[in-house]
Amino acid sequence: MAAVRFPDRTTVDAIGIRERRPDKPGRDYGFYLDARWRPTWNADVIDWEDFGLPADAEATAEAICKTFGRAKHGERVEVGCIGGLGRTGTVLACMAILAGIAPGQAVQWVRDHYDPAAVETPEQEDWVLWFAEHVSKQVR
Repeated sequence: MAAVRFPDRTTVDAIGIRERRPDKPGRDYGFYLDARWRPTWNADVIDWEDFGLPADAEATAEAICKTFGRAKHGERVEVGCIGGLGRTGTVLACMAILAGIAPGQAVQWVRDHYDPAAVETPEQEDWVLWFAEHVSKQVR
């Protein structure tokens, strides 16, 4: 598990399923990108195939924004998939955009500040840019 602190000082915990702890102290909310998490705590699970993209892009974008908002307001938020790299890294890159990182730099920021292997596919990189465009249209 790694605590990822964004430039706006918002922090989330990024995690792979091997580190899953149902009794983790201090966790307020979990945002998981694989049904195998089966959380018994306050959490949401998104339908998102490994090495792929979310089944419902718009609902996932909204969920990422809400999850980031929870963390921004001080909740201890955990984000995870199976390995903690592809889908988790993609969500972290989206959150980096929400924290003020330029869309074209968000993936590299996550690789520099979380894990060099984060955001595993070109499609996931493209989805981060789609997310930025989608969110910018919602704010207008």
